Amino acid sequence: MQVVLEILGSTSTGFFLAHRLTWLPAAVAGLAGLKTLLSCLGNITSLNPVRVLKQEAEEEKAETARLSSFVGAIAVGDLVKTTLGPKGMDKILVSLGRNEGQVEITNDGATILKSIGVDNPAAKILVDMSRVQDDEVGDGTTSVTVFAAELLREAEKLVAQKIHPQTIIAGWRRATTVSREALSRNAIDNSANSEKFKEDLMNISRTTLSSKILSQHKEHFAKLAVDAVLRLKGSGDLSAIQIIKKSGGCLDDSFLDEGFLLDKKIGQHQPKRIEKARILIANTPMDTDKIKVFGSKVKVDSMSKVADIELAEKEKMKEKVEKILKHNCNVFINRQLIYNYPEQLFADANIMAIEHADFDGIERLALVTGGEILSTFDEPEKAKLGVCDLIEEVMIGEDTLLRFSGVPLGEACSIIIRGATQQIVDEAERSLHDALCVLATTVRETKIVFGGGCSEMLMACAVNAEAAKTPGKEAVAMESFAYALQMLPITIADNAGYDSAQLVSELRAQHTCGNNTCGLDMETGRVGCMKKLGVTESFAVKQQMLLAASEAAEMILRVDNIIRAAPRKRVADRGRC
Repeated sequence: MQVVLEILGSTSTGFFLAHRLTWLPAAVAGLAGLKTLLSCLGNITSLNPVRVLKQEAEEEKAETARLSSFVGAIAVGDLVKTTLGPKGMDKILVSLGRNEGQVEITNDGATILKSIGVDNPAAKILVDMSRVQDDEVGDGTTSVTVFAAELLREAEKLVAQKIHPQTIIAGWRRATTVSREALSRNAIDNSANSEKFKEDLMNISRTTLSSKILSQHKEHFAKLAVDAVLRLKGSGDLSAIQIIKKSGGCLDDSFLDEGFLLDKKIGQHQPKRIEKARILIANTPMDTDKIKVFGSKVKVDSMSKVADIELAEKEKMKEKVEKILKHNCNVFINRQLIYNYPEQLFADANIMAIEHADFDGIERLALVTGGEILSTFDEPEKAKLGVCDLIEEVMIGEDTLLRFSGVPLGEACSIIIRGATQQIVDEAERSLHDALCVLATTVRETKIVFGGGCSEMLMACAVNAEAAKTPGKEAVAMESFAYALQMLPITIADNAGYDSAQLVSELRAQHTCGNNTCGLDMETGRVGCMKKLGVTESFAVKQQMLLAASEAAEMILRVDNIIRAAPRKRVADRGRC
């Protein structure tokens, strides 16, 4: 009797019936009792199961939901794992739909995950985590994804051993605290010595670029990035650094230009060089050939009246140009188009006029020249003009650009990236942007740590030492956390084609003996001193990687139920034919 009730309880219908059969006497036993029970259940197949959710809603419970989360997150981690480290591989991303056929070649984790479409909820969490890592510190997007995926891979094994997820989470939290303390304890701060700090920035820049397409030119680009960031004088405002991409030449032809470059042309018959420029920056329509009221119509009975309308439009535009000239400016830069007639008026007044400067360009120009973007011109005395010492045309490759020299914001500069193809230039820009973000982060948080798997092994050894002192199942979770940390140097070695088991065991032995500066030298395939090799990383980047991955993995591990809500159905409009 009890066995039958337990079997029934495993289904929703049986669960309902089993609770209704509790009135049967406990003495019912043997064949006669079983026959009585089966006769009571004669109509079981005619009953409908109790369904709480709507018909199209789906629900995954307990182990099924947890397994689905683990599989999705591990798949995302495996996708970007091969791009990790200085010997990582690239991915080709081919667009479909509106931009069909557009090709991107990259090994940037955030770019790869942002471009792919994922349907698994846990995978989406890792994609968002990678994007936040990119927004916060600019680098470590692949590391944080791989680490979170390895944590969940270890959690899957522990759950299979019947260790409760809350126990695993408790162990992980303790391991995260120990790892963070060990990382902070071994961080170095050379901000008091400007020469050493600049060398630290150069090393961080080299380390960041060593895993990018710029690895063969990392000395050149590391110097560009450090010089650009040091011009910011500690502000960390990367909006003052402009990156311009121009296909042609090679990567070594890239250079840093002081001041601001605008990729636009000067109007016809206007001065090509202006000294002591007074710049009026505007976002206003400067066209005369269309009626402003949408959908309006004008009926005339002769061509002379059409000419009168055109003349009225010209007079209106002339008044607007005269208002602009009252601002005592000699350069006019507009966000929108400037049509032929106002361009002619500016040329007659010997004013340099530049049209269609995009939003990013015009906002950056207002920042570096100290001006304001205007849309009305009725109060010249309240307008704030931008200024610079010289505006002139310069040639870059086959293109002509405008250079603004001697801008008030002395930190402003432009980095021009050259390359053989558009894909190379785009990837170089992404790589350089990562280096600039990491350097700006390091200027704010001046601590540095050693790279090459050194920091990960340092934290792993600290967690293992703490786990040895911890009683209970939490120690098992802490050991799994330490192994997930060790998977990062293992992956770096695997991607380089080296024997990861041998290298990581040697690295672990060195750290156990107290050599806390040892890491993997990917040039020789041996364990080396990262301090001597100059392989350093930002403390803030490594700390953000540790905290973000552990929090995301903890969130996914907490899940025991996935509910996919039924889509809202459109109600047909019966009033329409």
